Amino acid sequence: METTLRGVGVSHGVAIGEVRHMGTAVLEPPAKQIPAEEAEREQGRARQAVEAVAADLIARGNLAGGEAQAVLEAQALMAQDPELIADVERRIVVGSSAERAVYDAFASYRALLAGAGEYLAGRVADLDDVRNRIVARLLGVPMPGVPDSDEPYVLIARDLAPADTALLDPSLVLGFVTEEGGPTSHSAILARALGVPAVVALPGAGEITEGTVVAVDGSTGEVFVDPSAGKRAVMEAAAAERRAALSASTGPGATSDGHKVPLLANIGGPGDVPAAVEAGAEGVGLFRTEFLFLDDSAEAPSQEKQIVAYRQVLEAFPEGRVVVRVLDAGADKPLAFLTPADEPNPALGVRGLRSLLEHPEVLRTQLTALAKAAEGLPVYLEVMAPMVADRVDAKAFADACRAAGLRAKFGAMVEIPSAALRARSILQEVEFLSLGTNDLAQYTFAADRQVGAVARLQDPWQPALLDLVALSAEGAKAEGKSCGVCGEAASDPLLACVLTGLGVTSLSMGAASIPYVRAALATYTLAQCERAASAARAADTAEDARSAARAVLSGE
Repeated sequence: METTLRGVGVSHGVAIGEVRHMGTAVLEPPAKQIPAEEAEREQGRARQAVEAVAADLIARGNLAGGEAQAVLEAQALMAQDPELIADVERRIVVGSSAERAVYDAFASYRALLAGAGEYLAGRVADLDDVRNRIVARLLGVPMPGVPDSDEPYVLIARDLAPADTALLDPSLVLGFVTEEGGPTSHSAILARALGVPAVVALPGAGEITEGTVVAVDGSTGEVFVDPSAGKRAVMEAAAAERRAALSASTGPGATSDGHKVPLLANIGGPGDVPAAVEAGAEGVGLFRTEFLFLDDSAEAPSQEKQIVAYRQVLEAFPEGRVVVRVLDAGADKPLAFLTPADEPNPALGVRGLRSLLEHPEVLRTQLTALAKAAEGLPVYLEVMAPMVADRVDAKAFADACRAAGLRAKFGAMVEIPSAALRARSILQEVEFLSLGTNDLAQYTFAADRQVGAVARLQDPWQPALLDLVALSAEGAKAEGKSCGVCGEAASDPLLACVLTGLGVTSLSMGAASIPYVRAALATYTLAQCERAASAARAADTAEDARSAARAVLSGE
């Protein structure tokens, strides 16, 4: 009998197939005592397992490239954390086996993360995955992970670790469903990069029996268990229609009546450039530069190393627009040389621009590297600061850009509600705004972007969030300046139309989403987008806002 479940759709497309479940987690090792004379040998086993797992994660990252590489390299650093390793060795000295010491040390660190102001709790899944891989290697059992199958399937898991998501084979994994996670979790972002339909935050997904046929709609978040022949036919027809629309849509982003909406790509490094170019991106709307700094969290990369990486990206978009975000460190991206280690709530502490202003030499080196990388290139370089709270922040950043001799437009990210409320004030100091809807939702609703239990508050269709987008866009228009969106909200084709109707002047997203958004915009006039935006803002819930916008655009 067909039943319908609803989660959060995070990656477009339709997947119909049999269910396969993620391999079970590693069992808890027995708490047996070892003789003192075996302690040194056990410590050696633990160190070897840690290094092997770290090397495996780095190798997976090299294969995956792009954003996945940065995520997996961060996990490798987590595995090699000196304090964790020291804790493991201490536990071995007092009688624990290597596998038990690893299990207990990670459990202790896990508790610290889970209680760190709820913000770092989003890294618990990553930490658990590292622990499981180390313990599995020590026990000599298969790694937990994606099941082996010769036939395509829909993968179901409690959550997906980045190491698993990054190397999913789209020819076998038709789509995936998780019980936990949110629209801006690592797994959701990587799913969009892969172009795999995905639904997250679906309670009870793990209870669907292995082998059951499900139909997954990654746009609506619906999962149909044992779908009828009629339902399958409807979904397959809709998927075919969508593919045809994608094929027919080419060129710059614009509404059907010619209102231009540049479609840009979010990239995490040079490895993401080929996909962005292939998707027809008109430039880069968010170049995350953290990948360079995560390579070695003990010190900042040299100016020369930064110049090489930046120039690779700038050269790929001659005559195009490239918006670079300076280092956004802190909170879930701590760096030993830059961010405090003892903040009670890192999400509300010294992160983003605040960290850079406390370490002006790091900001100065990055800005100088960007200036040198752009020399002689016909690219339109724009540089923006993360976590700008007010005009004082914006002025400090603009002054630093000028002092570094940077010939580019200076901008501010709107990720804090105060920045949206005072957009016109901030625009007295900078030339453009870029809305980071992931963090803006997090701070507006006090809802951690990695915690599945509050996923509904991370939904970018929340009317309060749309109000803040509208305020920012209206402020930019009044000042004769631009206001783009670079958060994951821009990757939703329906929401992209609403954002356009709110007055947003450009949209930036993962490369895989660009064809979907281009096709959607080309279907409607600017006036239709504006009416859909008004209808969405008049709603009281995210679901009602989505339904209202869809009704307007479908002519209901």
